[in-house]
Amino acid sequence: MASIQTILVESIGIGFAIAAPVGPIGILCIRRTLDRGLRHGLVSGLGAATADAFYGIIIAFGLTALSAFLLNLGNVLNAVGGLFLLYIGIISIRAIPDFSSHNEQKTKSTKTLLGDYFSTLALTITNPLTILAFLGIFAGIGQSTSTNPANSFVIVLGIFIGSGLWWLLLSSSVNLLRNKVTDRHMIWINRISGTIIILFALRILLSIFTN
Repeated sequence: MASIQTILVESIGIGFAIAAPVGPIGILCIRRTLDRGLRHGLVSGLGAATADAFYGIIIAFGLTALSAFLLNLGNVLNAVGGLFLLYIGIISIRAIPDFSSHNEQKTKSTKTLLGDYFSTLALTITNPLTILAFLGIFAGIGQSTSTNPANSFVIVLGIFIGSGLWWLLLSSSVNLLRNKVTDRHMIWINRISGTIIILFALRILLSIFTN
């Protein structure tokens, strides 16, 4: 039987591997870091990490009925997530940055942190592919669902830590470039990132009719 330390390390690896592919959430995290600063990028990432931990709970504690229920809701979740992503993409394209008024941005910034967190939490949790990814990776490393609650807790904690580490790495790296980004650059970043997010949204919505 694997030790707690081994389970923790493997679970951190799972969380990191699930978060690392740059999809719509990654694009959103990058845009928010450049536009609003490190806190917003990191908090956005932690919303996704929380959703990853939620799916980790389902797998680690062997909640097969709940996982089957969520997978059966695949089209509904895709529709909700796709439409929400489409909305965020449109908002991104239309966003007009203003780096000149830092004091106003600070006040506004405090108000939008919760919005950043819950938006990425909702987007990640409405993606049924996430649970399939967890199932695949758990099977791949031979980490079956555990009957030991302590082990299951460590798995979920490790997933959250691993996912959170990726978002910290991404937002911190992007934040290093923030001082070099002008309003003009940000307009184009908003347009390009918004367009990419819309394309992801359309792909998700089209999958409803092709499945």
